[in-house]
Amino acid sequence: MKTPGTTSSLSVLPPPLDGEPLGLYVHVPFCGTTCDFCAFHQQTPKKGEVRQYLELLARETLLAPLERPVDTIFIGGGTPGLLAPAQIRELGKILGEAYGLPREEWTVEMTPASATPARLAAWKDIGVTRISMGAQSFQPHYLEKLGRMQPREKIFEAFSTARRAGFENINLDLMFALPGQSWEEWEADLREVVALGPEHVSTYCLTFEEDTTLWWKLSRGEIRRDEEREIEFYRETPQWLASEGYFRYEVSNYAREGFACVHNVNTWKMGEWVGLGPSASSQQGGWRGTNRSGLDAWGEDLEGGRRASADRFPVTSLTRALDRLVFGLRMAEGVEEKVLTEILRLAENPVWGSFWEKLQEEGLVGTRRGEGRRYHLSEEGFLLADRIGAEILAAGE
Repeated sequence: MKTPGTTSSLSVLPPPLDGEPLGLYVHVPFCGTTCDFCAFHQQTPKKGEVRQYLELLARETLLAPLERPVDTIFIGGGTPGLLAPAQIRELGKILGEAYGLPREEWTVEMTPASATPARLAAWKDIGVTRISMGAQSFQPHYLEKLGRMQPREKIFEAFSTARRAGFENINLDLMFALPGQSWEEWEADLREVVALGPEHVSTYCLTFEEDTTLWWKLSRGEIRRDEEREIEFYRETPQWLASEGYFRYEVSNYAREGFACVHNVNTWKMGEWVGLGPSASSQQGGWRGTNRSGLDAWGEDLEGGRRASADRFPVTSLTRALDRLVFGLRMAEGVEEKVLTEILRLAENPVWGSFWEKLQEEGLVGTRRGEGRRYHLSEEGFLLADRIGAEILAAGE
């Protein structure tokens, strides 16, 4: 096990953008196969459905004109890399004509299997600057357990292909706390990542989302969780990666200096973003909502001139402040004191103040002084980030 190092560095964060940042999220719902852990909306494309998707996307851009430039674009899925090169270029033309190139960053998610030279060249041609690739594990038996039908060699090949295509900002996703996984096996995966040298690493604890294949295996007793081992991974991983120059700037995200994901940081800080595509969410103009899932349902809304019709609600000052606190606490830089002050002023629940004091007394939240006081989760708090976030939202209502 490596000698512990510094586990956070504010220098990895991007500088603040001028004015209110604006992000664009584009959901591409197609996948070749469904991974055992995946709970995102996705579907295997049938004949003509990619064409239908692109036509509907172009229509949605007409319903979502923007009054200021887009700072970031993030294309997720599904597997956007499943699109053919000609379809990628058409997607780029649709977005470019509607919004222009983003000022800061353009990310696309890919699987190693989809990272072909032709596809990567197409993404590069339309202006993509950042690749996020789901490696998940370098060990064949764990790839099989996750339903990732790819040889480990494909990860190395895909990474090398992306570098040759000119991408200088690459993220690799890894998953830990897999059924039966030891620290030594997880450390072996971390060593493989460091040897490749991406600019960014995301590490996710395996979660058992309802109605996924892994959830059903867990419910039938075919696999089991080891929560003590999960805690070990949570405690040791930040120190291990920091010793290799990757600093945690958010609970699950690590970057070399200057390579934090700009799009995600702006979203966590509750900037505005526009979501295009089935199941994509938006937050803009004082409201938040989600597009309906499925091409037909999404298209039906667009035909009627509607966007983000599901779970649509106004974002009040209290709602936004609570979300800024919840997501801001998950970041190493923490949250400005003025956010907490705003919640204390607006929250009608009389227990809010005492609840916040209790978090501090339990050592789950600490303070940092720099340009004003900031609140952040302690190391123990990071272990309970999801629970703390849920309790903050409940107490603030």
